[in-house]
Amino acid sequence: MSAFAAVDLGASSGRVIVGRVVDGADGPRVALHEVNRFPNGPVRVPAVPGGAGARGDATLFWDVLHLYRGVLDGLRAATREVGTLAGVGIDSWAVDHGLLDADGRLLGNPVHYRDARTDGVPDKVFATVPAAELYARTGLQVQPFNTVFQLVAAQGTAALAAARQALLVPDLLGAWLTGTAVAEVTNASTTGLLDATSRTWAVDVAERLGIDARLLPPLRDPGVLLGHVRDDVRADVGHHAPLPVWTVGSHDTASAVVAVPATQPGFAYVSCGTWSLVGLELDAPVLTEASRAANFTNEAGVDGTVRYLKNVMGLWVLQETLRTWNDAGLPADLPDLLAAAAQVPPLTTVVDVDDPELLPPGDMPARLAAAAVRTGQTPPQTQAEVVRCILDSLALAYRRAVRQAALLSGRDVQVVHVVGGGVRNALLCRLTADATGLPVVAGPVEGAALGNVLVQARAAGVLSGSLTDLRAVGARGLDLDRYEPGGPGTPGEDQWAAAEARLFS
Repeated sequence: MSAFAAVDLGASSGRVIVGRVVDGADGPRVALHEVNRFPNGPVRVPAVPGGAGARGDATLFWDVLHLYRGVLDGLRAATREVGTLAGVGIDSWAVDHGLLDADGRLLGNPVHYRDARTDGVPDKVFATVPAAELYARTGLQVQPFNTVFQLVAAQGTAALAAARQALLVPDLLGAWLTGTAVAEVTNASTTGLLDATSRTWAVDVAERLGIDARLLPPLRDPGVLLGHVRDDVRADVGHHAPLPVWTVGSHDTASAVVAVPATQPGFAYVSCGTWSLVGLELDAPVLTEASRAANFTNEAGVDGTVRYLKNVMGLWVLQETLRTWNDAGLPADLPDLLAAAAQVPPLTTVVDVDDPELLPPGDMPARLAAAAVRTGQTPPQTQAEVVRCILDSLALAYRRAVRQAALLSGRDVQVVHVVGGGVRNALLCRLTADATGLPVVAGPVEGAALGNVLVQARAAGVLSGSLTDLRAVGARGLDLDRYEPGGPGTPGEDQWAAAEARLFS
């Protein structure tokens, strides 16, 4: 038996999960056990007045030191549980980064992607490097928080002037553990500064935008040795043997896609958490003008694959709705609300969940009501109607993304795999089957952690083979749910098409 620690950091929580590769009657499988979970969330901090370049607006930061402490606590707990670990791998969300000075010291907490500093910055970037040219090079969809826009937004700040290196969040934590600073390629592909075809830094693009290319660290593929945990850190967590840190798909979606329990090529996936990443696994990027116009992204996957996908706002809209109700003292028990939402007539009100108005924190029910009014619909009135509006709208977004991905890539899709926290939302999974007209296979919940462990285990020589082989190992013992389209009382294709036309005619 070999045990690995998967550090999986999400936008609302982080966790350290021990994955044991164990022998079974039908071959090896992976058993996961969470040993530490800790909250994650933004902190809004104002600048101190009086600085030469101080800006009055407060900035939304990640508390990265809290995350690092959670990682160390998790490694300590994992060591107590298993004694000796065969490795550690780190995955997280994309785009956000820490800036290091010439001494390798962190210059400040990473800025949160929901911060307003990038408002209007994409247009500024496109005035120098036109959007079509940037897409043809990097294949990245336009999101206002892409790293390239964040770095341009930071120009003129004291922090960027002092910076000598920029490390994405999982790479930053890996550097603190090992002393080795790199950019793992699956997350680097979300920056808008990586050539989608060669998987090398687009240095000329960075320089045209005034970004010092020396900020960009050496690239490293997933599935190789990053380094060993430093002796002082290893002593702190109580691990007495050398402890390797392996690169994995450090973008959590890249790890989650490894864990998709697919048995044949024709699958789409929905990695469903705070964000929903909806797309296909391809062998090469799709860099056409039609793909750019549809705002699809080409992100690097494990083993040279391409994650051809669209970012959908995801369960953030539901999470922020529940937070708003809780803050107002209203009852917001999710299981009860989902049961009530299942009884609401379908597709009464739908909104574009990718509306930029829904991106920042705030009063989400009020924003949903405003979005309904803007499209000539009656706003949802009850809590159950609000929840049904969110889930119907998410399923509609998944429908559009799956169908567009298939059309733009020329691939046929026979099944949709849902992985991540959204697996627990049976109503959303059923609606996704109905909306797409395809069977939905739901599971695993901890997709990113499972994929993380699978890549580590292969890198360590415990497992071997292709992605298909790794998926077979990961699928053993999983409790999967299957949802077929067209159940009793569900909307038909004409109703979904009509709802889509209301928003996107």
